[in-house]
Amino acid sequence: MVKIVIDAGHGGSDSGAAYNGRLEKNDTLRLALDIGKILSDHGIDVSYTRTTDIYHSPYEKAMIGNNAGADLFISIHRNAAQKPNTGTGIETLVYADRGVAAQLARNINNELETTGYRNRGVIERPELTVLKRTTMPAVIVEAGFLNNNSDNQLFDTKLDQIAQAIANGILATLGIETPKPQKLYRVQVGAYKNSDYANRLANRLKSDGFQAFVAYRDGYYRVQAGAFTNLDNAVSLEQQLRRAGYDTFITS
Repeated sequence: MVKIVIDAGHGGSDSGAAYNGRLEKNDTLRLALDIGKILSDHGIDVSYTRTTDIYHSPYEKAMIGNNAGADLFISIHRNAAQKPNTGTGIETLVYADRGVAAQLARNINNELETTGYRNRGVIERPELTVLKRTTMPAVIVEAGFLNNNSDNQLFDTKLDQIAQAIANGILATLGIETPKPQKLYRVQVGAYKNSDYANRLANRLKSDGFQAFVAYRDGYYRVQAGAFTNLDNAVSLEQQLRRAGYDTFITS
């Protein structure tokens, strides 16, 4: 049986990045546990470096993975830019951009891009302990920027999809097939090159009572609302938005 160790970055006295009261260690734990549940449902033997708010050093985490005899080590983190709302997107870190770890990183990034995050690529970080000291292929997934409002909105509204995307990337690397995602219909209200414009429109929609979010794709920040498997529901939401004075179209 394939064994995977999932590391929820930081923990305990080490909060990781912080932004407006939000702590990286809490987001990473939520996401790590959700990923583990999905992998377990696919018959993977999953263990964790932590399941509660406790601290282990990076070296201790690497040793947990080694002692477990894991086939893969997945560390979940969230990024942070020096200035809030200047960095956006996902990236995956590897010791060296080659072999299984590099393929795993690309599979995860490609899946995460479908959730609306900008794909910043695979980055070599050979100095990081959990990548350097683990004896199995290991990656660090940076699941969006903690100090970016749009990235946080995606994280909060699409946590299940983000966990599924990371799990799908792992399963694809292992050669395990996953069900094709359901087609979802969304109502798009605007698309901008500038994230500030997109965020302003999303905030306006929210103030009008609509559940809006910003998704980055193909160089544009797309302001959208809803995620329906039934086209009629998307049409109904589009009509409400048009009555409220918004220009819209339905996308999938």
